[in-house]
Amino acid sequence: MSSYDSQGLAILGAVYLVGFLVAVAIYVIGSIFMMKIFEKAGVQGKWRAWIPVYNSMVFLKLGDLSPWLFLYAIGATIVLGWIPVIGQVLGLASFALMTLAAYRIGLKLGKTPAWVVLYALGIITAGITSLIWLGINAFDKSRWNPQIPASPWVGNAFFADRTAWDGIPVQPSAQVAPGAAPGYGAAPQGYAPPQGYGPPQGYQQPAPGYQQPAAPGYQPPAAPGYQPPAGPATPPAGPVTPPAAPSTPPAAPATPPAAPTTPPATPPAPPAAPPAPPTQPPA
Repeated sequence: MSSYDSQGLAILGAVYLVGFLVAVAIYVIGSIFMMKIFEKAGVQGKWRAWIPVYNSMVFLKLGDLSPWLFLYAIGATIVLGWIPVIGQVLGLASFALMTLAAYRIGLKLGKTPAWVVLYALGIITAGITSLIWLGINAFDKSRWNPQIPASPWVGNAFFADRTAWDGIPVQPSAQVAPGAAPGYGAAPQGYAPPQGYGPPQGYQQPAPGYQQPAAPGYQPPAAPGYQPPAGPATPPAGPVTPPAAPSTPPAAPATPPAAPTTPPATPPAPPAAPPAPPTQPPA
């Protein structure tokens, strides 16, 4: 073997080594970003973000898609990937599923639908922009909100998530509301107002035990099956006959004696003058 061949093999080996190290670095960084997003979603166990293939299945599940779709795509790629056109189509289908999941996850993290474009550009940037999308959603101040309108495929038996795994919370927006027709995007159970909604300024939460006063004349509806207690069958009978009134009122007192009509005619005469004392004593 000539020296030129040896140098060519060395350069090729170095290229493969650098490519391998870059792939490992991208995988490690992406797993860290997924782990943070999984924590926001309430997924138990950080190890789920580090297992290849399985972390993508959990990602699809959080995006209201069946996690088995990713396995179907891998299986079809293994079987039919040797056909050039079909292999490329299957690869695009797998990326499209991940993009749909990213769209739903972005909505639950308070992002507008336009943010999914950053993830979708990863198809032409070798996944660099998709990694940036993961990093933004992993470390920003957004909070997970599963109470968003249901996905358009919520009633589809093939695409919608129907899988229950321990440690991964059930997403209400991925469930079909009772009585909803299959294939229609029914409102999720326990729907809550979107992020940013809140009470008006100055509003104070009422104290515990507070009861709102009822409107005048309002009577609360009775509980189902409630019957008011029965009153007495017959009211008590009153007195048969009222007491008889006195037949004759008591007689008035007799006429008082008449006062004297005239005073006495002449007042009595005063007494006579006393006798005069003697002038000389007796002899």
